[in-house]
Amino acid sequence: MAIKKGIIVAGGLATRLHPASLAFGKPFLPIYDKPMIYYSLSILLMAGIDQILIVTSPRDHALFKSLLGDGSQWGASISFVEQPVADGIAGAFLLGEDFIAGDGVCLILGDNFFYGEGLAGLVRDAAENNAGATVFCAPVENPAAYGVAAMEDDGTVTTLVEKPKTFISNWAVTGLYFYDSRATGFAKTLQPSARGELEVTDLNKCYLDAGALKAVLLEKDFCWFDTGTNETMFEAAVKVRDTLAAEGVNIGCPDEAAFKAGLIDRAQVLKNAEAIKNPAYADYLRKVAGE
Repeated sequence: MAIKKGIIVAGGLATRLHPASLAFGKPFLPIYDKPMIYYSLSILLMAGIDQILIVTSPRDHALFKSLLGDGSQWGASISFVEQPVADGIAGAFLLGEDFIAGDGVCLILGDNFFYGEGLAGLVRDAAENNAGATVFCAPVENPAAYGVAAMEDDGTVTTLVEKPKTFISNWAVTGLYFYDSRATGFAKTLQPSARGELEVTDLNKCYLDAGALKAVLLEKDFCWFDTGTNETMFEAAVKVRDTLAAEGVNIGCPDEAAFKAGLIDRAQVLKNAEAIKNPAYADYLRKVAGE
């Protein structure tokens, strides 16, 4: 059964982005013409996921509701849960246990940015073939700064190391994960790390130990940013601007992602366009709808 549930981890105080994030969290900061949260939301919609839980800080809960509503404009159902203490990414499975309800689930970090031709097919395939866990990996120049995976030719992960001191591979595990129904149970077995958090790497190691962890490699034609710094936010914004100018594609547009995934129809896209007061963005949505 295809995964239809997704969690966006979007809590935290974004101290690396102070003073820009003093008033509200980084998911609301703009990457070119859209708030950051739109980019991770679009990935879930692209995969056909229409039940979405946002993990938010208590400070930003009301802002998320104001920005995203109930998700019906994108053919989705969006709900929210507060994370009162930053207890790690894997803690989202405990907060979202009732939401997951024993089903498979996709988890994406609210500050991750992905783009590349064929990405929609990759995430839909991961959602439809959800036995075990699937992580998305991207090549990096400084693997010692990331969780890194080594794998067989068929994508089966053989080694998983957080911030390796010796070279394992240059494939960093990004913030996009697909899990089968065992995720919550595995999360309950985790112990806090030295920094007091439930680590997603430890959750992935549970699947690795079970022989059920595979990787999708985002090769050189794909683009991935962890937009948790001013520098990477700027790089992502340039990518959005340049892709729109060169290819006519507006990266991270949830309306387009939902339309192409069959979650909304042309009439809904046009209705969404009418609610947007930015003429350029509204015109893009009308173009998506074929008008």
